[in-house]
Amino acid sequence: MKKSAKIIYCCQTCGYQAPKWMGKCPDCGTWDSIVEERTSATSLRDASRTRSGPQAAPVAIDSIELEAENRLMTHIQELDRVLGGGLVPGTLILVGGDPGIGKSTLMLQALFGLANQGLSVLYVSGEESQQQIRIRSERLGTVCPGLMVVSEVDIDSILAIIQSENPQVLVIDSIQTMYNAELTSAPGSVSQVRESAVRLMLMAKKTGVSTFLVGHVTKDGAIAGPKLLEHMVDTVLYFEGERNHIFRILRAVKNRFGSTNEIGVFEMKDQGLDEVTNPSAVFLSERPADAPGSAVTASLEGTRPILVELQALASSTSFGTPRRTILGLDPNRVALLAAVMEKQLGMHLMGYDIFMNVAGGVKVIEPAVDMAIVSAIASSFLDKPIAPATVVLGEVGLTGEVRAIGQIDTRVAEVKKMGFKRCLVPDGNMKRIRNLDGIKVSGIKTVSEAVEMLF
Repeated sequence: MKKSAKIIYCCQTCGYQAPKWMGKCPDCGTWDSIVEERTSATSLRDASRTRSGPQAAPVAIDSIELEAENRLMTHIQELDRVLGGGLVPGTLILVGGDPGIGKSTLMLQALFGLANQGLSVLYVSGEESQQQIRIRSERLGTVCPGLMVVSEVDIDSILAIIQSENPQVLVIDSIQTMYNAELTSAPGSVSQVRESAVRLMLMAKKTGVSTFLVGHVTKDGAIAGPKLLEHMVDTVLYFEGERNHIFRILRAVKNRFGSTNEIGVFEMKDQGLDEVTNPSAVFLSERPADAPGSAVTASLEGTRPILVELQALASSTSFGTPRRTILGLDPNRVALLAAVMEKQLGMHLMGYDIFMNVAGGVKVIEPAVDMAIVSAIASSFLDKPIAPATVVLGEVGLTGEVRAIGQIDTRVAEVKKMGFKRCLVPDGNMKRIRNLDGIKVSGIKTVSEAVEMLF
């Protein structure tokens, strides 16, 4: 006798389940996010047993035979770098980002690069028809006979198509549009997203198909759906960028087959996304000459050093509480450094509003740029520009000391490559720097010593 479906109340933000309706989710605190859902009587465990057959026996880890790791290259160097050197067969990758940021464009260009190598690829869209995909592909220049496309939202039909076509790489655009007929909830709900992702994960691990899942994000910037979705996949990529900026940054926040510190930089154009192989030159291309409040530093993203310009504006205020408006940096870190400057340098910044920005719309969070923040604020406060061929590096402590930073050789090499003639680094890093021809490197111990050298 067939059992009736079970009714549960599920939060559409975090996936919390409750036996009755509540106005506020006790887990994430979101109001009016709990809706009624009906679950299938057949559990996922029973369904997986039916599909997979007998259970596998455990084996010793040293007895497992390894095959040569043949990663699939998309021929998009920025994407391959973030993935850890290419696609691992059977991996499940979640790509999130704001609407219109370029997720579908990147996926179509990646499949085009794979199809040109003779690989079988499949693009499944739940938001566009096949004619619309062809129109977009014509604009991007990604029309290729080996690139198969289909417009479908039923997960059972998609799995049947995958079984018949047997692709090597699959893109699901997007996971929030997938629909399972066994569940009565609407597409995009927590149970639909979770069930569809689990079935795609089982398919990817069983067949070795590298799968991209495109995910929508909430207004807070997190991927919509249950948090289980991020734990389930092998890699989570975020496509970041401001709508009014042409640059896009692809960042890995989880990667089981590579580093999570790498980033890829793209430029959005009419013909799609173009790789930015030299981000330092792009971010410094419009730097003003002899302008107070501008400082250049080298930020390390994974193994790639990037030169960025920090801009500061210190203006006197008549209000009792000065403003601290910070974009692209940690506001608490800037407030801490402003207090260090007041104590160690004697600059009375409590009567000044401080505005800071990282040119190009990038975010810099590592402490190695502390000295550049201090230099930019001091330059604006004193109304004296920093020499245009100077780069400042170093972490600043509460007592005003300048601490050593990591990967100093890589940073100084990038500074030298970009044509800068002078670099201020922590004195503790001086013994690690080699090949100083063509650039003058000066060691600094305190912020007061650095300010004397700069101004």
